[in-house]
Amino acid sequence: MQGKRFWEIGGFIAGGVLIVFGIVAIFMGVSGFNTTRDAIKNEGITFGTADDPVVAKYADQWAGEQVKTGDQSRAFAQIIREHALEGSGGLTYSQMGRFVSADDPENPAGTSDEAAALKDEAGNPVSNSTRNTWVTATALSTALNVSYMAERLSIFGMVVGVALLLTGIGLVILAFAVFGQREQAAETGRATSSAAIPAG
Repeated sequence: MQGKRFWEIGGFIAGGVLIVFGIVAIFMGVSGFNTTRDAIKNEGITFGTADDPVVAKYADQWAGEQVKTGDQSRAFAQIIREHALEGSGGLTYSQMGRFVSADDPENPAGTSDEAAALKDEAGNPVSNSTRNTWVTATALSTALNVSYMAERLSIFGMVVGVALLLTGIGLVILAFAVFGQREQAAETGRATSSAAIPAG
């Protein structure tokens, strides 16, 4: 009997803990979601017009609007990458040299050889501005993609919270059901015993 009682109490405690965890997870998810949305909105980023083929490709439905959501942030990150690729002639950061090439200054590929680099008036190698633009574009697109990920994780947290909450409620209901059945069985047993005692 004591063992059964232990499991019944354990069911109530486990259910209560899961309910608390579920409520906390939902609260944290909602808080994270709102914080992410506010942070995105505060940046004041706005999509270009649909005349831009890249905007038309990734964010036609949001053309001219302010970036406010994770999905919009991801779309804007893709736009930044496409524009960076256009500016570099299709080259990525790793495919470009650190300096402008003296032999072909217009080539965004540049060179990493200081001896072959174009020199400024002081005799120093001229840095490859196209490669530097990639650094900026990568930083911006990464921040936007992180916003998208943060929003998705917040939603996942809310879903997990709901699952924990429902599981906890289910455990409490199950514990009550088992406890109720045991009490009912005990009452039935007592009634049977009373009926079996002959009237004196």
